[in-house]
Amino acid sequence: MVRYALDAPCPHDIGSPRMDERTKQTLVLGREHYAKREFEKAEPLLREVLETEDRFADIHDMLGVIAHSRGNFIAAEKHFERALALNPAYTEAALNLAVTYNDRGKYEKAREVYARIQGAPTGAKSGLDPFARGKIANMHADVGQAYADAGLPLEAIMELEKAVELCPHFADLRTKLGALLRDVNEPARAREQYEAAIATRPNYVPARIQLGVTLLSMGDPEGAAEQWNKVTEIEPENSRAKMYLRMLSLQKMKTAPPVPGSTPPQPG
Repeated sequence: MVRYALDAPCPHDIGSPRMDERTKQTLVLGREHYAKREFEKAEPLLREVLETEDRFADIHDMLGVIAHSRGNFIAAEKHFERALALNPAYTEAALNLAVTYNDRGKYEKAREVYARIQGAPTGAKSGLDPFARGKIANMHADVGQAYADAGLPLEAIMELEKAVELCPHFADLRTKLGALLRDVNEPARAREQYEAAIATRPNYVPARIQLGVTLLSMGDPEGAAEQWNKVTEIEPENSRAKMYLRMLSLQKMKTAPPVPGSTPPQPG
């Protein structure tokens, strides 16, 4: 029987390269219905995404599982093969393909695929397919949040570091780790995380906001202003960035030396 995988990519993977909002929401909804085994609802949504996006291996794996559940082994085979073409390390799709080959009487092909699965590296993070990697990273992040909520920031940092090690390109995980590091008075390490997040996603506003806050705490108001000004370029109506910039402007006025020949304000 084909295995029903739930190790879809993290939501963070949806945005690179950029996907339009409607397609993104369609994909999220399709995955949710699939996870609930609501195949009749999931299938049209997943097929709609495929009309414009054919870069997600898990979509083909899910459609393959749906086809297999209906006895349509030919369609299932095509979807599983496409999933592996997109991601050769997708173990779940490989196992599903081996099962489908066997169902179609392609026993030699089934043995070849199964042998590759058994020969795949195990016990190393590099051997994880990106879907499982993202899923585990999110689990570490959730545990880290639980530690933080319990007042155990050092344990929370350890969990977020594991998450970032697994998915270093997830800007939101780095931003969360940066916030924890700043909370334990390690602004330099926090800065590194925010800068790495921005290097991955230059328009990721939360990282720029927090980098500005960190730079200000490190005595660099000009650097902070640069980050917040960039935020207002990305999101002109961002109230936090505008508020912080007003605060910097007021502080600059208060500390500015008086203009020669001017009359200082008199107490009223």
